[in-house]
Amino acid sequence: MPLRLVFMGTPDFAAATLRAVAGAGHEIAAIYTQPPRPAGRRGLELKPSPVHRLGDDLGIEVRTPKSLRGEAEQQTFAALNADAAVVVAYGLLLPEAVLKGTRLGAFNGHASLLPRWRGAAPIQRAIMAGDTETGIMVMKMDEGLDTGPVALTHRVPIDPDMTAGELHDELARSGAALMVEALALLEAGKLALTPQPPEGATYAHKIAKDETRVDWSRAADEVHNHIRGLSPFPGAWCEMEIAGRVERVKLLRSTVDTLPSAGSNGAYTEPGTVLDDELAIACGAGAVRLVELQRAGGKPLSAEDFQRGAKLAPGVVVR
Repeated sequence: MPLRLVFMGTPDFAAATLRAVAGAGHEIAAIYTQPPRPAGRRGLELKPSPVHRLGDDLGIEVRTPKSLRGEAEQQTFAALNADAAVVVAYGLLLPEAVLKGTRLGAFNGHASLLPRWRGAAPIQRAIMAGDTETGIMVMKMDEGLDTGPVALTHRVPIDPDMTAGELHDELARSGAALMVEALALLEAGKLALTPQPPEGATYAHKIAKDETRVDWSRAADEVHNHIRGLSPFPGAWCEMEIAGRVERVKLLRSTVDTLPSAGSNGAYTEPGTVLDDELAIACGAGAVRLVELQRAGGKPLSAEDFQRGAKLAPGVVVR
């Protein structure tokens, strides 16, 4: 028989799994997601999450509690009499009463190869660290932060120029399929669990605003990983002087260039120096070539189109 489930998730990443689980024929008793957030220029409009909107489209009850710590909220959850909870990027910690509030437990789709990159931003942190492989895992949740035993794993290579947005989409597709597979095994009583190894744990802390600015003094591969790891959101950025005015420009795509390092180039020694008309930028060691950029209030542009308006000449320094 199909499982009776509670789905708990918030962003687009989670919506892909919700769609797949609903399509697999399981009964979803209720959806839990983050409350609608202020949106619009003045913040007067409340915008529901992607999972909330999909739940409405599917005709499933959507609940948006600010916390699950209260006894009344926990009793309401338990009253759903669900077989299991499916949790993907929900955004709230689940107390013990909720973790144990279903017959079979709570199963999480997490976008890393645990125990590496536990925490809030595993996709961005994997790219920023220069990892060449990541994956999606289905694990049974316990009271720790992404510490529960793992059921299924799907590995995904990280190409040298892949952005966080591209990896996000690949892992969302893979994660949806993997959760459907895990639920089929759970339904059949065949879902095996393996404890995570004690070594190799790292934590994917939430991206802070003060770490989004590009530091050109770092080596080219580190700068490149920083740019693609934050693309498209929140976006790495630097300041450029364009038509006599300093502008904050978001850097969306880059590649490591073969030009000599800033320190070995006789004409340009300062990191951040524009090295040619095609936006190769000197780094502390080596150089990156900017491929896609976005001016404030504008749309993403190729380096060629950006240069038509910006006209950054060799020798100019970006900060």
